[in-house]
Amino acid sequence: MDRRTLIKGAIASAATLSSAAALASAPPASKLKAIRRAVDADFDRSLTRIKDWMRLPTVAAEKLNVEQGADYMAKLATEAGFTRVRKVATGGNPAVFGVLDAGAKRTIGLYFMYDVKQYDEPGWSSPPLEPVMFDHPMGRALRGRGACNHKGPEGTFLAAIHAFRAAGVPLPVNLVLLAEGEEEIGSPNLRNALKDAEVLAELQRADAVFMPTPMQGLKGEVAISLGAKGMIECELIASGERWDRGAVQDIHSGMKAAVDSPVWRLIEALSTLVKDGGNTPAIDGWFEHYRPLTDRQRVMLAKLNGTSTDAEVKASLGVKKWIDDLPLAEAMERMTSEPTVNIEGLVAGYTGPGGKTILPTRATAKLDFRIVPDMKAADCVAKLRAHLAKRGFSDIEIKVSGNYDPTETSETSGLVLAQQAFLDRRGLEHTITPRIAGSYPGYIYTGEPLRKPFNQFGLGMGGKAHAPDEFYLIESNNPKVAGLREATMGHVEFLYMLASIA
Repeated sequence: MDRRTLIKGAIASAATLSSAAALASAPPASKLKAIRRAVDADFDRSLTRIKDWMRLPTVAAEKLNVEQGADYMAKLATEAGFTRVRKVATGGNPAVFGVLDAGAKRTIGLYFMYDVKQYDEPGWSSPPLEPVMFDHPMGRALRGRGACNHKGPEGTFLAAIHAFRAAGVPLPVNLVLLAEGEEEIGSPNLRNALKDAEVLAELQRADAVFMPTPMQGLKGEVAISLGAKGMIECELIASGERWDRGAVQDIHSGMKAAVDSPVWRLIEALSTLVKDGGNTPAIDGWFEHYRPLTDRQRVMLAKLNGTSTDAEVKASLGVKKWIDDLPLAEAMERMTSEPTVNIEGLVAGYTGPGGKTILPTRATAKLDFRIVPDMKAADCVAKLRAHLAKRGFSDIEIKVSGNYDPTETSETSGLVLAQQAFLDRRGLEHTITPRIAGSYPGYIYTGEPLRKPFNQFGLGMGGKAHAPDEFYLIESNNPKVAGLREATMGHVEFLYMLASIA
């Protein structure tokens, strides 16, 4: 039997197991009713818990509220019933660890983040740290920084744990929590938490790990992701001091006729990193370890692309055209499969009102690189340095703030089977996608030494993460799209499914 036939057989067997499990692992109706009553009774407190958490932003890039954020995460975990809760030293912002031992046969790991992105963008409809409810086309939603990324969905999972306790129903699985405060700068120190013997031992007990995340689209559909791209975030800095040209301080722009400009030097260096108008990485050796999509992954994407129209996807993103005017299917394939070089921001000279005739001595470009299997972050950073040096740009300073490798989980893993079975039982349309276009530090769990299945999962919907008017749906006007109550119950039922399959 050839390899392709074996793979098809494994997938078919997995689908059969998923459907059978959807029927076999249904929790007792009496327990679900009791938990649902607790969810309804605790709704206001659950919403307040999320709002209060949003009012305390931990911004790793600014070292804002680091200890306060970790302490608050520990407080939330303790109140939800986790024990042995403590901060774990990482060399950066502390992680927060806790366990909830229900005496169950299976153990599930939880990945949380307690940090958020900066919130100084113009265009907010209300103050970003003052959570407000507003009318959204999908119902009533909560607006503010951290609403969907990731305090809203994590608060929803905590609401499920509170409901179990309030209903007097034991959890069907044990839980191990590891929360970090540096996800938004590339999780540079999360791996160090595994140097803690207790953290490592408890996570090794886990059958799978997941991150509570609202995964539903506008019609209630869910795309189960098998992984994420890796990420490198860094700054490239050109300065007169390091270049030994230009000036060591800003000077009058009239001097440009005789003095070199570090700003133009940086632009020249940046232009060597890409081709095709910035759409294709051109760094030497960048594609050396690039792995193309498999036939099976292309089938996954074809099914995913059939769930929304080109116009719907463009409208949801505020995009008018794809690269090279590609059709939706090819654009989605690029999002899934292609590494990227992106300029997040450019800072140089005077940026205030009017003009200021200076020749700046310093210019900074903030970049992020998304990488795919089998590319490695450390190797890519080395290639970036070598590429610039080969072209005479050794003076360009490279400051890496965070990086991690791509992550992958098998579609036949217990975690993914449980997700499919749960969605089958709920009657929700779902597809599988090879990976998301963004990144999260799943490699910490899927790589050595843990090698656990890991991905994101949950009902509900949110949007505009990292942007003004970030939101999380609280009360849905579509019965197939979960609001806070139904998303909470979704976690309850999913834990029962994990108890049977994971």
